[in-house]
Amino acid sequence: MINFNEHSLEMSIMELFQDEGYLYMNGEQIHRERSEVLLTDDLRQYLLNRYAKDGLTATEVDGILLRLKAISGTIYEANKTFCKLLCDGFILNREDRTQKDLYIQLVDYDQPENNVFKIVNQFEIEGVGGQLRIPDSIVFLNGIPVVVLEFKSAVKENTTILDAYTQLTVRYRRDIPELFKYNAFLVISDGANNKYGSFFAPYDFFYAWRKIEADDKELDGINSLVTMVSGLFRKDRLLAVIKDFIYFPDSSDKDTKIVCRYPQYFAATKLFENIKKHLKPEGDGKGGTYFGATGCGKSYTMLFLTRMLMKSPYFHSPTILLITDRTDLDDQLSKQFIASKKYIGDETVVSIDSREALRQELQGRTSGGVYLTTIQKFTEDLELLTDRTNVICISDEAHRSQINLDQKVKVTEDGVERKYGFAKYLHDSLPNATYVGFTGTPVDGTIEVFGPVVDSYTMTESVKDGITVNLVYDGRAAKVTLDQAKVKEIEDYYAQCAVEGANEHQIEESQKAVAHIDAIIGDPDRLRAVAEDFIRHYETRVSEGATVAGKAMFVCSNRKIAYDFYQIVVGVRPEWAEKKICPDGVDLSDKEKKELKPIEKIKLIMTRNKDDEPALYEMLGTKDDRKEYDRQFKNVKSNFKIAIVVDMWLTGFDVPALDTIYIDKPIQQHTLIQTISRVNRVYTGKEKGLIVDYIGIKKNMNLALKKYTNFESEEFEGVEQSVTIVKDQLEVLGHMFHNFNSNDFFHGTSKEQLTCLNRAVEYVQLTEELERRFMAAVKRMKQAFNLCGSSDAISDTEKDYIHFYCAVRSILFKLTKGDAPDISQMNARVRELLEGAIQSDGIEELFETGKHISVDIFSDEYIEKINAIQLPNTKIKVLQRLLSQAIDEYKKVNRIMGMEFSERLKRVVEQYNNRRRDEAFANEVLDDVAEQLAKLLEELKLEKDSFKAMGIDYEEKAFYDILKAVAKKYEFEYPEDKMIELSKRIKMIVDDKAKYTDWSTREDIKATLQVDLILLLDEFDYPPVTIDDVYKEVLEQAENFKKYAGQ
Repeated sequence: MINFNEHSLEMSIMELFQDEGYLYMNGEQIHRERSEVLLTDDLRQYLLNRYAKDGLTATEVDGILLRLKAISGTIYEANKTFCKLLCDGFILNREDRTQKDLYIQLVDYDQPENNVFKIVNQFEIEGVGGQLRIPDSIVFLNGIPVVVLEFKSAVKENTTILDAYTQLTVRYRRDIPELFKYNAFLVISDGANNKYGSFFAPYDFFYAWRKIEADDKELDGINSLVTMVSGLFRKDRLLAVIKDFIYFPDSSDKDTKIVCRYPQYFAATKLFENIKKHLKPEGDGKGGTYFGATGCGKSYTMLFLTRMLMKSPYFHSPTILLITDRTDLDDQLSKQFIASKKYIGDETVVSIDSREALRQELQGRTSGGVYLTTIQKFTEDLELLTDRTNVICISDEAHRSQINLDQKVKVTEDGVERKYGFAKYLHDSLPNATYVGFTGTPVDGTIEVFGPVVDSYTMTESVKDGITVNLVYDGRAAKVTLDQAKVKEIEDYYAQCAVEGANEHQIEESQKAVAHIDAIIGDPDRLRAVAEDFIRHYETRVSEGATVAGKAMFVCSNRKIAYDFYQIVVGVRPEWAEKKICPDGVDLSDKEKKELKPIEKIKLIMTRNKDDEPALYEMLGTKDDRKEYDRQFKNVKSNFKIAIVVDMWLTGFDVPALDTIYIDKPIQQHTLIQTISRVNRVYTGKEKGLIVDYIGIKKNMNLALKKYTNFESEEFEGVEQSVTIVKDQLEVLGHMFHNFNSNDFFHGTSKEQLTCLNRAVEYVQLTEELERRFMAAVKRMKQAFNLCGSSDAISDTEKDYIHFYCAVRSILFKLTKGDAPDISQMNARVRELLEGAIQSDGIEELFETGKHISVDIFSDEYIEKINAIQLPNTKIKVLQRLLSQAIDEYKKVNRIMGMEFSERLKRVVEQYNNRRRDEAFANEVLDDVAEQLAKLLEELKLEKDSFKAMGIDYEEKAFYDILKAVAKKYEFEYPEDKMIELSKRIKMIVDDKAKYTDWSTREDIKATLQVDLILLLDEFDYPPVTIDDVYKEVLEQAENFKKYAGQ
């Protein structure tokens, strides 16, 4: 049988790289010092070739290498400093002072073929404390390790690319940090799943590169391996990504480093080329439209494009104007740009708060500068701002408010007021500029102003790429609109409103229609029915743990209706209007205590109106208050959970944890997409976003989806699909449990329910396959139930079964993994039962503190407690977890013995996992395994205290075990008394070195430690052949003591 393992995967990837013209080498063929991560010969050769005509000397090259190696600071700081040198180059002061300074680039970005591209595997690196690590593959560019790749076997079910991610970002970060100083990005792959991302990014922000050319179809699975290597690692492409598509902010309290995703790369490069083509005076100034799904990272695409324009010699340092439709300039986009001066390459990145200020800024300038302004400021008058041609104007959704060129005349008390469309202001103010439009919803007029769509990235693609989550639709209009005829009436009028008003007559009609609908929507009886249904729906979701943080947004039709709705809700739930810092039972860190303020659970978010009644005026607060509300709503632990809005927060407002939006307002198509996209952001634990519709937007929503997202399935999945999944999975689980009597859970006393739960947990563990199938089925059922928990289609009996299966899964999860991730997402009643089940089993200590056990698990009474557990599978899982924790603790004190116990535990567990289906045989294995584990626990207990009888302390015992293990490895006898004496002396030497706090990072101290050990072993006649092993183990053990001292 052919075994496709990690090595086969690695070799097939090497071949793909060779197809791209990379030179493949095995690390063992490269002559170098093992602690050196640069291929210095390659870098030296490249520099001498590239700057030969400038007479670069060997000494100057040494200076450059030294400069790179000397970069220090945290890994993040060092990587940021290095990446700046890599992307932007640097100035070299010449050795011969009479020569002028030389601009050095470590990579030739213009001529890819002048660089050395290598893919190397088996590259052994000696890291911290002399440890050897071998990353699976490294891409070297001119000798610089710019990409590290880690593979896992796609054939093994229990290893995933998450393991590869952890290995790189935890283990290697700790052991070989020097490698990541030079890193551009990482790749993790198992052949079928292939993702890349920044070394500092969470796992969720690693993505596939799913196409080679911009117009290709996206590919998945094994194919995405080919698209990644050909699409991202083609020589010119890799250079382009490294040069312009890796972003560090100027300063950041988090380790922020962004590597572009493939849609951002294609969008920015296509727009860049299109702007070149249409630049005035030769071109027409229409730089093109980019249509990108809301939530897919448009602001970074703008940043990437801005840098490319600024850095390109073709544009001679253009002036860039960014116009947004937000009213507040201190929004995310402006903040992001102002914090990116170094990346953009221009010190002038300014928010402009009036048109006059913009005129002054532009008058004295012939080039450069990035200015951010809002459409409101921009449209104050029509006077010329500048007639230069190297001005590029990027509009972010700004055209939405006014794209047409027509003028509107309005007669007011002060006379005639003229208003023009967006395009007119642009053309008159900046007649020779080139315009680019970014939009999530291209309205037809967009094309006239900015030119055709150059690139697009739709909702469907974004969900596939895992950049946003899918949306699910739940129509509840029929439940709350009391008269069916009225429902029809709303729909008809709504259709009229939805037509984008293009002429006066249509606008007037549509306004009348809105007024008419508002009268129906605002009907007090209907509003009360909506409020009651909303409260029921919201509370069900929270009690079922179906929402990640209980954040919801309710969209009302107008200010008056919103205030009426608020009053009805608070009338029914007065406690929602009480101010609290956070919900009861939430633990806060000190930092969170400072950040959170007392606030109501539900708030009305609108601007104040001078005609508002006093109570409303007071409640809405000032602009600064609204900024605070904004901050609190984004914080998952804040007490502020439900925002009632009319227009605010519907666009450009990101709350990743928001997973439910309730809509009770007729919304026009292009705004509708923006609105429902509030719930599509990715957040841990969030499977999908839920749209709850009280008004009947489904038809319009589907039209909008077709228009703006070329949505393949024509419409969103509805709650009905979730109901089907729940029922299907219940049936599957029913078959699994057909031999099990669960009556006690539904009809018994609390105690009987608990016993039944524990029996069920035991039943599911009969075979490993059953356990795996059960866990998967319940997970799928619960995810679907989270979306349709309020549906009438699921009966109470079915809900009881759902809670039963979820409880069993949760206990099992805790037994195997520690903290159950979905325990918070459990029905409250089941949660109580669970706590009971765990306590009744005498294993509560396992769970109370999650991962860390505070009780003395070696005490006789605790061991008796475990032995009393009647259910063998449960008992084994408990013992297994206890042992692995106890062994981890022991490793801190005594590495060698800890590792030996680890191995033994692994062997016993393997025997358990391989249990056969044959029940009689399985029981024998279970008893045997439980017995072996109990024995292991007993031996560990004895081992922990064994040093006392030997007359040495536990540190000396650790060195004694090292000497003993080495003697065993080299198969020689050594007298016991001498070994004890020698271990005491080793401890004295180590203590002497460890008095320097930085000893473990100082090579000089380690060298003396090694010499002292050689002399000592010689004095004690301990065979010299062993010195390397003894030194390595003593060093690691000593570092362990240092690391865990005081714990």
